[in-house]
Amino acid sequence: MRAAVLTIVCLLGGIGAAAVQTRAKTLDVYYIDTEGGQSTLFVSPTGESLLVDTGNGGDRDLGRIVETLNAAGVKQIDHLWTTHFHGDHVGALLALAKQMPVLHFYDHGKPHPNDRIISAAFLASYEELSRGKRTVVVPGDKVRMTGLDVTAVASANKFLRSNLPGGGQRNTACAGTGAAQKDESSYIDPDNGESAGFVMTYGRFRTVDLGDLTWNGELDLMCPTNRIGTVDVYLTSHHGLERSGAPALVHALQPRVAVMNNGTRKGGAPDTFRVLYESPRLEDLWQLHWSYNAGLDNAPATFVANIDDNATIAGVLTAPPPAPRAGGPAGAGPAAPPAAQIPQGAPPPGAGAPPAGPGRGGPPGGGAAAHTPAYLIKIAAEPDGTFTVTNTRNGFHKTYRPRN
Repeated sequence: MRAAVLTIVCLLGGIGAAAVQTRAKTLDVYYIDTEGGQSTLFVSPTGESLLVDTGNGGDRDLGRIVETLNAAGVKQIDHLWTTHFHGDHVGALLALAKQMPVLHFYDHGKPHPNDRIISAAFLASYEELSRGKRTVVVPGDKVRMTGLDVTAVASANKFLRSNLPGGGQRNTACAGTGAAQKDESSYIDPDNGESAGFVMTYGRFRTVDLGDLTWNGELDLMCPTNRIGTVDVYLTSHHGLERSGAPALVHALQPRVAVMNNGTRKGGAPDTFRVLYESPRLEDLWQLHWSYNAGLDNAPATFVANIDDNATIAGVLTAPPPAPRAGGPAGAGPAAPPAAQIPQGAPPPGAGAPPAGPGRGGPPGGGAAAHTPAYLIKIAAEPDGTFTVTNTRNGFHKTYRPRN
């Protein structure tokens, strides 16, 4: 683990210094690699911090988050926003709070009572930790951050019913979007649908994070009226799983850039890529991992932060389709590489969706083996709407100028 941490320190050292030098005018966003979980750090132009989720339990994600905070010059977490209570989003929360002060907590309130994978022990500890400094958000609530507008748009299966600036138009993408049959996870792990999500605005720059909000919740938020308007950057809902990312959401938001917080086998579904590539204003997709599920549909390598070796990728692309599952269509599921080519921490061939646990939203703690080295995606946004996205694996960056 120490080697992985040192890698992150080296990678972020220059970025962290640059962030300190330019903080007077940029909002800095760090999409941390939690291997198909979520942890996203926002540092405002004044140095105020908002951390969204804390990845999986164990030392791996905790180390990556702490080193990112340190490299970004963060001495305390001013605002800790929890989208929902699955282990790939809250796994390192308790341990992180022992290493760095947390001034205030935000979440959607009590978890869905039918969710099967939420830890009662974690919830008891969390309630004790956050007592007296916790806000259960409802749509329309704001996080007070100097120079930013952070507005909750979804929480506890309730959704914004007023219009944000730029919103209020009839959403024509609703007509072509299917409904309940896409929302399987609302019945399996229903706290996904309770996700607390927000829109953040810095001058003319806008971004949205909806956690693991599922298909039907996206429709409730966006149909028949687009209350949000358009955004510059969209963090893919639910890691790019096909249970989320409805056209009614993505095509109405019209993001210029999408960032996918997927893992090698979690998220990055072919249908998700199709919806993104069909989005009317999308310029680029940036991914935290090259997805085994998508094959040739992955973004160009320069836009992917973590990529396996050539032999592994070749094995994924050339392996025959797996045998059909009982009751499933022929060829269902992603192709799998030979066993010798599977990277450390990946599930075995034919495993399909990862089991309940740190990679899927299982109980906090445990963790999974690291896919190392770990690289992140960073955004620096200016108030005129200009923003630059950087892939820390290769130093590749691209600047997006504001559109008229």
